[in-house]
Amino acid sequence: MKEADALGAIPSWKRLGLFAVTWPIFVDSVLRMMLGTADVFMLSRLSDQVTGAVGLANEIIIFCILMFGFVGIGTSVAVTQYLGAGRPQEASKISALAITINLIFGIIISMVLVIFGESLMKLMNLPADQVGIASVYLKIIGSFIWTEALSYAISSVIRSNGYTRDVMFVTLGVNLIHVAGNFTLIFGHFGFPELGVTGAAISTVGSRILGLIVLLIILYRRLPVPIRLKDYLKFDARYVKQILGVGLPAAGEHLSWQSQHMMIVSFINIIGASALSAHVYVMNITNYFMALGMAIGAGTEIIIGHMVGAGEVKAAYHRLLKSMRITFLTTLLVVGTVTWFRKDLLGLFTDNPDIIAMGSSILLLSVILEPGRTFNLVVINSLRAAGDAKFPVMMGVVSMWGVAVPLAYWLGVHSGMGLLGIWIAFTVDEWLRGLMMMLRWKSRAWVGKALVKPHNSTNAAAI
Repeated sequence: MKEADALGAIPSWKRLGLFAVTWPIFVDSVLRMMLGTADVFMLSRLSDQVTGAVGLANEIIIFCILMFGFVGIGTSVAVTQYLGAGRPQEASKISALAITINLIFGIIISMVLVIFGESLMKLMNLPADQVGIASVYLKIIGSFIWTEALSYAISSVIRSNGYTRDVMFVTLGVNLIHVAGNFTLIFGHFGFPELGVTGAAISTVGSRILGLIVLLIILYRRLPVPIRLKDYLKFDARYVKQILGVGLPAAGEHLSWQSQHMMIVSFINIIGASALSAHVYVMNITNYFMALGMAIGAGTEIIIGHMVGAGEVKAAYHRLLKSMRITFLTTLLVVGTVTWFRKDLLGLFTDNPDIIAMGSSILLLSVILEPGRTFNLVVINSLRAAGDAKFPVMMGVVSMWGVAVPLAYWLGVHSGMGLLGIWIAFTVDEWLRGLMMMLRWKSRAWVGKALVKPHNSTNAAAI
């Protein structure tokens, strides 16, 4: 997207088709999930015990990566609205500021993981014989988690400018390097030592560093107005407020979701080691169900951000409703198809019949759970893109901690339903929050909450 395009006769949002923006995000999401799945799959060749330990360490890592996303989300909303309003120079300044903020945040999180990682796993009731395994993995990746913070911010900027395919190709390269590294270092091929869990962690870190370098190169080739060095060091209070005004509520929601999920995982540890292994395997499968909804949600967010920046609130309203229909039906079709092969999929990870039986019942439940989750993945992104960031986090905290956590304990532990009871609680929470988000969108309470005023448009009236 050239600067002339941003300011020209064709509005930026009209140049962004949902499919063209979404499919690279979908592929990118799948590839990112494969980074964690590759570790789980390859390490499952060693033992279910190793898989459970690394799976729990990955829960902590995913939690940190989600937290990095709060700046990315705020950046995406601000950048898309400024571009939609025809102000690309300010979009570049915000991009630089976001990258600096995430680097600082990433360094802090790296220090926390290295110092307190082992204590966190003990707090989550991980058996003592698995703590040592998980600690090695978490300490190595945690030391370099700041690279993921930088990558997240840069990827958000590139996507917001419409170049979603660039990020996808980088993630593809990272995955190929990561899988090759795992094969070499976990099992000791090509003359390298057999490092097991340590090898998986080294492979993950190395591939992410190479991906970060390529993203930096793309950043300077794609922005309509290049970032200047001084922009990284200049903290404009107005831009910080706009980024954090959307990002902090998003962080609150992510923090609430991941912390309640970690709490519920501690309930699963009480149920038993087989339940934890089944949960880890099922999560690695159902994450791919979420990928499509996440992609359409992110693509819709980019388009709606440009629309809102241009003052086209009526077009934004109907864009979300159309995206919801597409996501809901597609997710239902995909999940329904995959569940026919649920035992075969679980058999890729383990040959334990108890774990396969337990996981199969959870995957069958996903036919109900996943369509409800699409409401959250798509509608919440659109509310944020319109500047309405506080409502999702408030409803999220109420539902997650007021419904999901107590219901999971009551059904899973107290009533003896085990892992199935835990996942029923997940389902109730997702549907409750999803329906509340849709009601919020239809109420049009988000109209008028844009971060910027349109450059030329005056049609930001009520729908």
